[in-house]
Amino acid sequence: MNFAEKLKKERKRKSWSQEELAEKLFVSRQSVSKWENGQNFPNIEIIIKLSDLFGVTIDELLRSDDELKEKLINDSKQLAHPKLKELFDVLFLVGAVLLILKIGILILNNFTALDITLFGGKFLWNFGPLLLMIGAGIGSNIVKEKYKED
Repeated sequence: MNFAEKLKKERKRKSWSQEELAEKLFVSRQSVSKWENGQNFPNIEIIIKLSDLFGVTIDELLRSDDELKEKLINDSKQLAHPKLKELFDVLFLVGAVLLILKIGILILNNFTALDITLFGGKFLWNFGPLLLMIGAGIGSNIVKEKYKED
C-alpha cells in the first residue's frame, strides 16, 4: 500500500472528510486531495502531524512509498544547506558594513577637522570589504548550485 492509499484509509478509519483533515493540519482540502491521489506529497512536518493524528508510526506511513521517501531525503538535504548559506550571507554583510564604515570615515575626514586613522593599512580597507563580499557571493552561488545538484 503506497502513501496515498494509506492516507485515505486512515482518514476514512477516523471518519473524517478531506476538509476536516485539512483543518486539523492547517492546509487546504485540495492539498489533502492531491496527497490522496498521489499527485503531490506533504512535507516531513505534515507527515509527523499525520502520524500523531492517526496514531501510526511515521515508518508505517512512509515505508511502502519509495517516491515519498526520496522526496523526504531531498528535503532533509535542503536543511543542511541553509546553514552554510547563512555563513556566506553573514560574510557578505560584514564586508558591506566594513565598506560603509570606510566610506563614512572618509567622508568625516574630508568634511570635518577629524583625522580618523584606519588600522590595518590601505590595502586591507580598500580591498578587504570587496573581497569579502565577492567571496561570499561566489560561495553562496556554489551552495545554491550544489543544492540544485542534490
